[in-house]
Amino acid sequence: SNRNLIINGAMQVAQRGTSSTAQGYGSLDRWSFASAGSDEAITHSQIQLTSSDTGPWQKGFRNALRLTNGNQTSGFQAGSYVLAMQHIEDQNIANSGWQIESASSYITVSYWIRSSVSQEFFGHVETYDGTDKTYIFSTGTLSANTWTKITKTIPGDSGLSMSNNNGQGLQVEPVMIWGTNYTASDATINGWAAFNGGKRCTDMASSWWTTNDATIDITGVQLEVGSVATDFEHRS
Repeated sequence: SNRNLIINGAMQVAQRGTSSTAQGYGSLDRWSFASAGSDEAITHSQIQLTSSDTGPWQKGFRNALRLTNGNQTSGFQAGSYVLAMQHIEDQNIANSGWQIESASSYITVSYWIRSSVSQEFFGHVETYDGTDKTYIFSTGTLSANTWTKITKTIPGDSGLSMSNNNGQGLQVEPVMIWGTNYTASDATINGWAAFNGGKRCTDMASSWWTTNDATIDITGVQLEVGSVATDFEHRS
């Protein structure tokens, strides 16, 4: 029990409201949002799933986080971005059992994702204690309107460290979209690298951003110690 280091990964709790365009916190508890370079604000909201949501529904999920694009008349600009993230305290990582400095000790992140537009997206985990380092991964090209299970196993690294306090220790972003100000063809994917604001991922397609009212849905986010993604830990 208590193996999931993510809180509200099933997107059940939205005490602030079920829909918001605010930066930071405004809808789903524990999930923070950021965006820029848009003509119309990105909306983050809680949605209800039904039996037609093949995949997550059968695994017991009844809610999801939805990012809804607006009408971006200026297109996908170099400074455009949108991301959803959760910050985990240092002490929760330090006491998790993950030997963060060891390449033979692992954490595994898993979740369900669906996009209304077929496109490759990226996610990452980032450390804030000591040297700021990031591990970027790809979702692969998602089929439009189809739920896909993402699983990524991430090793520790000798350049990482974690304090035993309530500071911001690990940032988990299951989805991120970046304009070319933030991307580079030689960005490190599937490996730890020092954080570089101009290399947050490789160059991305503009399809989702330039499609009016396009959506991304996410649920079942789990981060656990070990090299295997276990079944999601459903909790009240």
